[in-house]
Amino acid sequence: MDAFQAIILGIIQGLTEFLPVSSSGHIELGSFLLGTNTSENLLFSIIVHGATALSTVIIFWKDIVTLLKDLLKFRWNDSTRFIFYIILSMIPVGVAGLLWEDKIETLFGGDVVFVAIMLLVTGTLLLITYFTPDRDGVINAPKAFIIGLAQAIAILPGISRSGSTITTALYLGVEKSRATRFSFLMVLPPILGATLLKVKDFMEADVSAATTLSTGPLVAGFLAAFISGLLACRLMITIVRRGKLIYFAYYCYAIALLTLGIYYLA
Repeated sequence: MDAFQAIILGIIQGLTEFLPVSSSGHIELGSFLLGTNTSENLLFSIIVHGATALSTVIIFWKDIVTLLKDLLKFRWNDSTRFIFYIILSMIPVGVAGLLWEDKIETLFGGDVVFVAIMLLVTGTLLLITYFTPDRDGVINAPKAFIIGLAQAIAILPGISRSGSTITTALYLGVEKSRATRFSFLMVLPPILGATLLKVKDFMEADVSAATTLSTGPLVAGFLAAFISGLLACRLMITIVRRGKLIYFAYYCYAIALLTLGIYYLA
């Protein structure tokens, strides 16, 4: 993977991380079309996920500062309750990462048919929201854990993390803006933690292993994902508020069918 390919994939990641169309699935499809080394994809995917997590920090910095300030008061309040719900939501994805890390890595190997099928699943999840009535519910402990299960399932390339977590919250009756805020903030701890661990592993690798993906493309992809992520995050907040997720269902169906057509007919 060279710097140009990394920038293209970084832009894809940044735009699709927040839009409910599966960033990991698009990274896999983009890698397939660009002919990049699929064995490098998991490391690159986590690096650019870290970039979009940072863009989330920028967009929601006021919320994060408020949460941290209230946490340091060492009292049970709305912020500490929200943080507790985030911790609950992290359990499923943490367990999945610890128990099935090797199996998860094998999914990032360029299997575009699998990605296309999972995009069809994502599209169906988004389509159902069109028939889900608007409600004004709040996040609670059971809902946080169930949303965390959706995030764990979204490890699969082709399943949108934002799409699965936001739609799950909406199915559970959570109000739209609350669902979006929780979905974007809940991903920060696991993504940043995974990014730091993978960077550590990369830096400690021997020379022959480290040169399979040099620092240049990683930095280029990170910056591209960060900048495009800032734009996509703000756009997604508006999209959810206006109830326009159904259009992304059509998009997921179209991309999935196009991918299957190219794979089997080309």
